[in-house]
Amino acid sequence: MRRPPALPTPPAESADDRDAPRRRGAGPASRAPGDDPRRYTGADRPEGVQAEGADGIVPEADRPTSTRDVWRAARARRKALRAEIRRFTQRSRRRRIIWLSTVGAIAVVVGGAVIAAYSPLFAVEKVTVVGASSLDPAAVEAALAGQVGTPLALVDSSEVKAALLAFPLIETYALEAKPPHDLTVRIVERTPVGVIRSDAGYTLVDAAGVALSTTSDQPEGQPLLDIEGGTDSAAFESAGLVIRSVPAELRASLTGVRATTADDVTLTLNTGLTVVWGSSENSPMKSEVLSKALIGNPAASSIDVTSPHAVVVG
Repeated sequence: MRRPPALPTPPAESADDRDAPRRRGAGPASRAPGDDPRRYTGADRPEGVQAEGADGIVPEADRPTSTRDVWRAARARRKALRAEIRRFTQRSRRRRIIWLSTVGAIAVVVGGAVIAAYSPLFAVEKVTVVGASSLDPAAVEAALAGQVGTPLALVDSSEVKAALLAFPLIETYALEAKPPHDLTVRIVERTPVGVIRSDAGYTLVDAAGVALSTTSDQPEGQPLLDIEGGTDSAAFESAGLVIRSVPAELRASLTGVRATTADDVTLTLNTGLTVVWGSSENSPMKSEVLSKALIGNPAASSIDVTSPHAVVVG
């Protein structure tokens, strides 16, 4: 058996060939297998290892970044975004501030006013009665003395009403607060239409049948009412409306009113004249034609205005 031939011996490397890489610079073939320049950035890259690009150098923008650089970039982006949002919403934020300031000022003013109104600073010190003619204003003021010391905003209308019930002549009333300490009571008195005779004497009543006072003698200037069914009847309601429609110049001379139904109201004057009025319908027109008939017939003993378009003079 023959022995295989020996392997060829590699050519000997000359000294010039060994120095060539040093003269050309350290290229890719001269790097160690683990010295990949793309895995190094900034200060982490060992000395002598360069960033590699198309020509062997890696551009700065393509170099790998650290977590800190990513965080800093995100924070800068958020900061810029917030600045842009503030710039574009500046007008709406200004309107919101103005609106909130206005609402706050109004709330402070209203709250202060309410607190002051319910405080003793605005307590009632004087009660004034306006509109009383038949009534004594001092008596009404004395009846409302319990409201003195009460804040104007806390005056109890039910207590005022209970105090005024003692005065039948008062038909309606209204309370008027006049800060800081005055309470004004405006009243409207009932208008009497006549008197009703009974065993108790003469009772003065208004058109609603409310008894105002009772005396033993008939009051002057008040006609005697002879109404079938009393103050709760339809005849009395019609008579009350008629009396209030009588011309002012005849009202003082009216001495009697008689009615059995709502349609046959008859008036008697102190001159002896009898006026047949009928129902309370068209009372303003009847009052006008009655005044004209009296002027044209001063000696008449009776005038029938039941039909205002056909007056009968007797």
